[in-house]
Amino acid sequence: MQGKLLDSIGFLKEFDPAIAETMEREFIRQKDGLELIASENYASPAVMAAMGSILTNKYAEGIPGDRHYGGCQFVDEMESLCIERAKALFGAECANVQPHSGSQANAAVELAILQPGDTMMGMDPGSGGHMTHGDATNYSGTYYNVVSYGVDPQNGLLDYDRIRDQAKKAQPKLLIAGASAYPRQIDFQIFADIAREVGAVFMVDMAHIAGLVAGGAHMNPVPYADIVTTTTHKTLRGPRGGLILCREEFIDRINDAVFPGIQGGPLEHIVAAKAVCFREAAEDSFKTYTRNVVKNAKVLAEALSDEGFDIVTGGTDNHMVLADLQSFGVSGHGLQNKMDANNITLNGLSLPGSATGGIRVGTPAVTTRGMGEAEMKQIARCIALTARDFPGTTDEVKAIVKSLCEKYPLYG
Repeated sequence: MQGKLLDSIGFLKEFDPAIAETMEREFIRQKDGLELIASENYASPAVMAAMGSILTNKYAEGIPGDRHYGGCQFVDEMESLCIERAKALFGAECANVQPHSGSQANAAVELAILQPGDTMMGMDPGSGGHMTHGDATNYSGTYYNVVSYGVDPQNGLLDYDRIRDQAKKAQPKLLIAGASAYPRQIDFQIFADIAREVGAVFMVDMAHIAGLVAGGAHMNPVPYADIVTTTTHKTLRGPRGGLILCREEFIDRINDAVFPGIQGGPLEHIVAAKAVCFREAAEDSFKTYTRNVVKNAKVLAEALSDEGFDIVTGGTDNHMVLADLQSFGVSGHGLQNKMDANNITLNGLSLPGSATGGIRVGTPAVTTRGMGEAEMKQIARCIALTARDFPGTTDEVKAIVKSLCEKYPLYG
């Protein structure tokens, strides 16, 4: 990552030192720690500059060329460029760049396709799916009839034959593929075939893998799906926000579902930041980055296995690794808290069939800092030392973390 950060903290110190102080401590936390949360990354200075811009002043309800406010001629140009970049990056017919988050992108699609009580089918959140795919505590599980599919408890993999049988029985109106905690490539062709067999609209939530898709390191769902949703941060390394890609036949319904369906005015400063990140993701250097993300994840999985962790599915095809902690006798959230104290952040999570749960670790952020295979082995050692809770572990782990962060500075 090149370029200097805008000194927003220094600027803010003059007006609101209390907020500036919390921002400074968060910057130090990011700078001096290792970020292994699979859904987090570091936005570039260019992306952050767009987010902190005068575009935040402009209301622009509607879509380019059809706004409810005057004075939108320049944000129309910017948002139209953002749309074109998104379409080109992923090979999509149409795009809506306004959703404030991936969850709101999913909500808009479900609103566009379903009526309350209609059947939707997605991955069980307990098996790695996202809450918007039908969790009982989420709007999706409240307003729609949800049929969930999971993974094979023996190997942790999707069982496509079983999913096909479930779909034939349930006859969903919307079939969703995509996950928040699944370390293997998803075969979108098979899902598309299943959707056609049962007459369902096929949606892919590629929030976790969007950057890998953009960089050619993962199968692109766009040619197979009717609708694709994603966040724009995570592996895509842009601002926190959402994006919907779709076939032309769905774009009017999608646009209406976003506004006025679930949102008012789009955040045009965030839309501008999305446009910047789409430009960055189209560069050759980003392709190299995504290949390194996957390579690092594979090395990290192997190194964790060598340290005694039980790796779910036996490895990874993407940016994340799931590790069961039963052999260590510690819970996923317990280890998460211990790692936090040692300046490493990761996720504890429940795993099907596991008494202790496990951890989800990802390589996007550490790869952004420039770390490679040797560093992944050091990181695996840090996780293992902490899990075993050996005497003196904290000092040893913190020393390794400090060395890595100094060698690979954030925004250096």
